[in-house]
Amino acid sequence: MSADPLRTERAGVTVLRMTSRIPHWIDGRLVEGTSGRTGAVYDPATGQQTGAVDLASPDEAAAAIASARAAATEWRGSSLARRTGVLFAFRELLHQRSGELAAVITAEHGKVLSDAAGEIARGLENVEFACGVPQMLKGGYSEQVSAGIDVYSIRQPLGVVAGITPFNFPAMVPLWMCTTAIACGNAFILKPSEKDPSTALFLAQLWKDAGLPDGVFTVLQGDKQAVDALLASPDVAAVSFVGSTAIASEIYRAGTATGKRVQALGGAKNHMLVLPDADIDAAADAAVSAAYGSAGERCMAISVVVAVGGVGDALVDAIAARMPKLRIGAGTDPDSEMGPLITREHRDRVAAYIASGADDGAAVVVDGRAADVPGDGFFLGVTLLDHVTPSMSVYTDEIFGPVLCVVRADTYAEGLALINGNAYGNGTALFTRDGGAARRFQYDVEAGMVGINVPIPVPVAYYSFGGWKASLFGDAHMYGPEGVNFYTRGKVVTSRWPDPSTSSVDLGFPRNN
Repeated sequence: MSADPLRTERAGVTVLRMTSRIPHWIDGRLVEGTSGRTGAVYDPATGQQTGAVDLASPDEAAAAIASARAAATEWRGSSLARRTGVLFAFRELLHQRSGELAAVITAEHGKVLSDAAGEIARGLENVEFACGVPQMLKGGYSEQVSAGIDVYSIRQPLGVVAGITPFNFPAMVPLWMCTTAIACGNAFILKPSEKDPSTALFLAQLWKDAGLPDGVFTVLQGDKQAVDALLASPDVAAVSFVGSTAIASEIYRAGTATGKRVQALGGAKNHMLVLPDADIDAAADAAVSAAYGSAGERCMAISVVVAVGGVGDALVDAIAARMPKLRIGAGTDPDSEMGPLITREHRDRVAAYIASGADDGAAVVVDGRAADVPGDGFFLGVTLLDHVTPSMSVYTDEIFGPVLCVVRADTYAEGLALINGNAYGNGTALFTRDGGAARRFQYDVEAGMVGINVPIPVPVAYYSFGGWKASLFGDAHMYGPEGVNFYTRGKVVTSRWPDPSTSSVDLGFPRNN
């Protein structure tokens, strides 16, 4: 079994994908599954199956966990210098081979190459943050807190930790987790989405080439059986998850029930509030890129524009005028700005929401179902719905596709109340020229990440990522300083040493008789 990518041509662009059999990565090598179960992997741009991913059984999961547990013991004892050396080497390899990795992402996810490259770039930020983790692991020291007593604090790794990641960012989200976890001295098990699993194996090979000891990074391919095994295992100390709210809730409940630390990031319905004084062109550009980039399949996509006062008509016209200019096609086509959705079933689900919105009374300004898109693959055009109300399913549900809703509000207070009344609190944005209004909004709004004239406020790697309300279970945010705290636990040492005058070693002190 070879991990060398196969090369195919599409639209004049070389596409890299893994071999059609997509196995696990355990103890530093590819391991074919033995469960007899596989999942189909598709090229969303053609609709053709390109591979079959092995789906782990509980026994296979146990073997992967055992390998990681053995590796964690050795890796924990490695010096910070050795860990950062591996991280720096991994960073260089990821940077050098980002073009190859972007092609692997596009081949299985469908997003355009520029979006895939952007995903890798944001992941690289987390690698670079992890390279500096020795500074974050420094403890405190207090001398002579009492006669002859010193107290100091240290942070130590948890052991084996796991990440369960979504299809929409097969490189970036794993890099949010594994880089910090490994830098802190843990062994990491990645359970990627079975829809686009090859990216995980590409990362595994990079880790090995960077000098990471076998077993410290594991890829366990699978579905619910693999997830349940990770959650049940007493040897897995912590689980990080990004996905839908329904599954995040279950992951959090099951993981904490067995005493694990759990980061569980759920769904989103991100609102962009546009005040009457906003730059209409800037707001429209932001709405289009934030709503339709990566086909709307991202948890930080703008799903709802809240138009305040008289700005609505001009803003809707400006957004609609930009939409026909979006080129939809295969992600490998350098002229494409939006690719297909991940599966046929998901595309049909998104199209059904458009029909539901129209039936509920929303004005269909642009209908993505009528768009001129490639006939093969899982393509859907971009949609703009106006005069949406909070009772409609297109407003209440996370659609996760290229559908943008516009809600009208008479005042700032009404628009703010709409955002704060939503079940989700992942991210939000405000477009205005008024600094006072911006300052008030960031104070008032109930969301974990806020953009001011920035439509997708994903924090840089040295802050942390996480929402509020139904977008986050528990209180552990992802990556950055909170990631370091999540993947380590604190220990405080209180020490007393004999009076130097009583030492058997001659230290030059007068001896007590």
